[in-house]
Formats: sequence, structure tokens, C-alpha cells
Amino acid sequence: MLQVKGYQRTLIFVLLIVWALINLFPLAVMVVSGFKSTREIFLNPFGLPEAWSMASYQKAWNVAHFGTYFKNSVIVTLISIVTILIISSMGAYVLARFEFRGRRALFLYILAGLAMPVRLAIIPIFLIIRSLHLTNTFFALILVYTAGGISFSTFLLVNFFKNIPMDLEDAARIDGASYFRIYAQIHLPLLRPALATVTVFNFIRVWNDFFFPLIFIDSNSKKTIPLGIQNFFGEYSVAWDMLFSGLNIAVIPVIIFFIIMSKQFIGGLTEGAIK
Repeated sequence: MLQVKGYQRTLIFVLLIVWALINLFPLAVMVVSGFKSTREIFLNPFGLPEAWSMASYQKAWNVAHFGTYFKNSVIVTLISIVTILIISSMGAYVLARFEFRGRRALFLYILAGLAMPVRLAIIPIFLIIRSLHLTNTFFALILVYTAGGISFSTFLLVNFFKNIPMDLEDAARIDGASYFRIYAQIHLPLLRPALATVTVFNFIRVWNDFFFPLIFIDSNSKKTIPLGIQNFFGEYSVAWDMLFSGLNIAVIPVIIFFIIMSKQFIGGLTEGAIK
């Protein structure tokens, strides 16, 4: 076992603290700037505001319709994540627990989605969405996000399903449990760390995405947060006070969500690493 001496441990902690401060400094500047006016942001970009004001948040939420963008992002993200979890967990259960002809080929086909970025296929995707008359709808985004998240989610969950002892499933089948009941009441509770890992990865990916809303969404009432932030950039000027307030509003749900899911998320990563 690797032994770490006292001064080495101290040096490691100091380096980690310095690295953390370097990474947190831009976030701190963004948070503080959200309470300043545009004039104060330019005059004192790295200092504390003279008076902590929520005026820019109110303007961003009401005048700039940021509340609408926030609601749209919540709807798209939640529905996408729930759909990804349902499809990928069911698919992983079948691939991990059942033997059938073509199982390996099907698994490799799903994994092929990891090899090619979804954005490379944007032209055929757009043509399909347009032919289905789904442009400028939430369903277009949900469909693309779900398709883009299934490959990684299924790949991760298959490995966790394989590590669940078959004795649990055999005992449940002797008691008369159906395959779906075994999946829902036995496997899913044991897969909470893995499901949390899948949820966090997809939440950040969907919540922060700018590319697909830019392609598929035209109406201002359907825009999500990343696309709505673009409205703060005018042709000749930038509303910096509302921009920083909007960025803070966009970051808060990610931080809260990660804090809530962090225990299960870290457990899923460490358990997968050990296995």
C-alpha cells in the first residue's frame, strides 16, 4: 500500500486548495456580478458590489422573459431524463439478463452511438424532424436528447445489472414474480447509484445544451435557458447585469441537483470503478 508522509500530505492539500480556488474564482466573479449594475461591473469587475441589489434578477426574470426560458428548460430536461432512464434501464435489463439470438449485435449497435457524436448527423436529424412536423416543439428536443443519451446510459447500466447476483432473481421467480416485477422491485432499488450517475450526466448535458435548441426552436416562447441567454447580446451592446443574473439562475439548479444527488453519484462512480 502506498505510504504518504506528513509533509507530502500537507503539500497535496495545499495544491488541491489552490486548484479549487483557481476553478471557483470565475464562478465567484459571476455570482457577485449578478448583484451589480452594468456600470459597476466595468468600474469594479472583481470587487464586491457597493449595494447588493436584486434589480437585475427581476429584470432578467420578468422583462427578458427568463422565467419562460427556465420553465421550458425544466420541462425538456425532466421529460428527457425520465425517458432516458426508462428506456435505457429496460434495455440494459434485457441485454444483461436474457440470452437471445442477436443480443451481442444489438448491444454493439447501441454502443455505436458512443462512437459518433450526434452533432455530426445534424442534417439528417433536421430533415427527419422537419418531415415529422416537429420543428419548434419541445418534442423535437426531447426526442434528440433521449436518442443521444441512450447509448451511454445503457452501456453503464448493463455492467451494473451483470453484477447483481442471479440468486435474487431466481428466488423472486420461485415466489412467482414476473420479469417486470423483478426489474421494478428488485433490480431498480439496487441500481440507485448507477441511475443517479446516469441522471447527473444527462441532466448537465441536456440543461446546458445550446446547439439543438438553436437548430430546432424558432419561437421566443419555446426557447430554453442557453438559447435565451443569447438575447442579452444585442447588436451594439450587451446587458451585462441581466446576463450575469441569468447565468446565476441557470447555474443554481445544476448546483442544487448535484448536491442532492452527489452521494448516490459518487457511490455509482466508485462502485463501478471497484467492479
